[in-house]
Amino acid sequence: MKAESKTNRRTFIKVTASAAGGLLLGFYVPENGRLAAQGPPRGGPAPLVPNAFVHIGTDDVVTLTIHKPENGQGTETSIAMLLAEELECDWNKVRTVFAPINPAFYGGALQGTFGSQAVRTSWTPMLRTGAAAREMLLQAAAQRWGVEKAQCRAENNTIVNQATSARLTFGSLAEGAAKLPVPTEITLKDPSQFRIVGKPMKRRDTPVKTNGQAMFALDVKLPGMVHAVVLRSPVIGGKVASFDASKAKAVPGVKDVVQIPEGLAVLAENTWAAMEGRKALQVQWDEGANANLSSAGIRQLFVDLATKKGAVARNVGQGEAALASAARKVEAVYEAPYLAHAPMEPHTCVAHVRQDGCEVWSGTQIPGATHSAAVQASGFTADKVKVNTLYMGGSFGSRGGAQVVSEAVRISKAAGVPVKVTWTRDDELQHSKYRPASYARLTAGLDAEGLPVAWTGRVVCSAWSPLNNGIDREATAGLSDILYDIPNNYFEYHEPGLTVPTNFWRSVGHSQNTFFAESFIDELAIAAKKDPVEFRRRLLGKQPRLLGVLDLAAEKAGWGKPLPAGRFRGVAVVNCFGSFNAQIAEISMDGGKVRVHRVVTAVDCGRVVNPAGVVQQMESAIVYGLSAALRGAITLERGRVQQTNFHQYEPLRINEMPVVEVHIVSSTNASGGIGEVGTPAIAPAVTNAIFAATGKRIRRLPISEALA
Repeated sequence: MKAESKTNRRTFIKVTASAAGGLLLGFYVPENGRLAAQGPPRGGPAPLVPNAFVHIGTDDVVTLTIHKPENGQGTETSIAMLLAEELECDWNKVRTVFAPINPAFYGGALQGTFGSQAVRTSWTPMLRTGAAAREMLLQAAAQRWGVEKAQCRAENNTIVNQATSARLTFGSLAEGAAKLPVPTEITLKDPSQFRIVGKPMKRRDTPVKTNGQAMFALDVKLPGMVHAVVLRSPVIGGKVASFDASKAKAVPGVKDVVQIPEGLAVLAENTWAAMEGRKALQVQWDEGANANLSSAGIRQLFVDLATKKGAVARNVGQGEAALASAARKVEAVYEAPYLAHAPMEPHTCVAHVRQDGCEVWSGTQIPGATHSAAVQASGFTADKVKVNTLYMGGSFGSRGGAQVVSEAVRISKAAGVPVKVTWTRDDELQHSKYRPASYARLTAGLDAEGLPVAWTGRVVCSAWSPLNNGIDREATAGLSDILYDIPNNYFEYHEPGLTVPTNFWRSVGHSQNTFFAESFIDELAIAAKKDPVEFRRRLLGKQPRLLGVLDLAAEKAGWGKPLPAGRFRGVAVVNCFGSFNAQIAEISMDGGKVRVHRVVTAVDCGRVVNPAGVVQQMESAIVYGLSAALRGAITLERGRVQQTNFHQYEPLRINEMPVVEVHIVSSTNASGGIGEVGTPAIAPAVTNAIFAATGKRIRRLPISEALA
């Protein structure tokens, strides 16, 4: 981090606070998350509005407008820590509020929380915002005392006169500071001087979530509001052919039934009445093209496509030639199912469409997408639509902000009153978007020493994003681009053309591809008659950070040392989202079932803001990934999702929770992502341990079905 940092009117803009008084400093964060270093364009400065705000009130309270939604992952706390570090404020006097939706302020996607980017894209901007505000307060104090600014220092919400030890509070200086020009040069601390960043801090959202003050969409109440649930086609892509709402309207509390593109909305005085009314609806469905779609049929499609040439996703060296000349060839097929996101809080949205505009209340990962969905559904121009970003009870990629928002806006528009749309758990599992199923045929060639000389494969997986030259990057991420030193790498890809709705899922393509890659690497180690950790070490000599977490995890787990009778270990590593992770799972087998007792994980995520948050995120990611690995699967029959609730899509139970030991690598590298990096490696670590215990290789998830 450079100590000196130049800035200009295109980077910072300040405005004085209105009725509240004090100093309000706005900070411009460009779309790519980096600071503009060049001067104003020729012809004068372009008009610009700030998109990150810090307000220092006359009451000494420092309020930060958080431009990243809080999914439950601690972003609110980490971003506030960055600001407080350079501002030198009293941490106990920092308050946070969520930013309003304004594409001109926040540049669309930059305001979202996804891809483990929230802290990575906020690191430098927030430090510089705090430093700019600090410099203005220092200058205001110097002017008050009639001394040089160098004689002053900021400390714990005060400015100290180092010659006299006199102090002035931030609040007493705020209005004076607001009248000063924004500094053109600021000095950032050397990280060795950090007193907040890098220290474990309690989450700022914990108190309000435990005392009931935190606002979720379920908590929103508006005058005249009605409650709604939607009956959707049981078949993916199906539509209403005809319906009779008379019995539904006869249910006490039901007010109306409204047809929208997604299905039939039942409006009622409360959610229970709406759900009872939904049960009473009589509907004939046009089941459409997916009426005969099944998991078995989808798998057969994948099997067939995997025998055919696909689009080339990776071609380094001479993969096919290296295979032909290899001393030994190893082949395997790996499979992963569709998965639901299954956050504990099902989707909810409140919408109020009036004659003059539309307002929406929702927990959303991408407020800009929520805004766009509301604009499209309401028919209003963007400036007539307001979105209120609320807390979320988990997301994992599911709260992009479109489906439930569109439903709520359309229903409110039709009904002419504010509407709260609530999804049940059944809705969440049967009508949401899923992590794509995937199928991979892998082949590797080993030389005479047992080291891999070729790494090749063919992947069939629905695309996560629009194709680029026939390739979806996420479909092979973490598989075709592994960091192991294998000279010849060749992968092909097939998009199967299915209409099953899919979406990003925690760790995206790495969620299944790391299972494929790390299981297959283990197969190669066994084929080469080498220890799985030592085999990986031989291949990671040019990757010090990934090798570093492997070595640390192996040391802390006691790899190579004797285990109690009946215990076995498995290992897996992954690099994704700018971070590096190794996990070692310790398991036992009981009557054909696996029990995970202990997970030792080492993570290198660069410079850390809040170590406590890193530990919480790794624990959360491991629980999430382990639940999916053990029992997670969405299956289809006659176009219908078979799972309806947690009894059929069962998460890890509290008595099944392993001990999780998190070891964080001390690093001065740029901050990497942490929200998703812990999910991918747990499945292969466990399945590799199962092989060590039983000699049975798990190549198809979930584990419970493979062991049945």
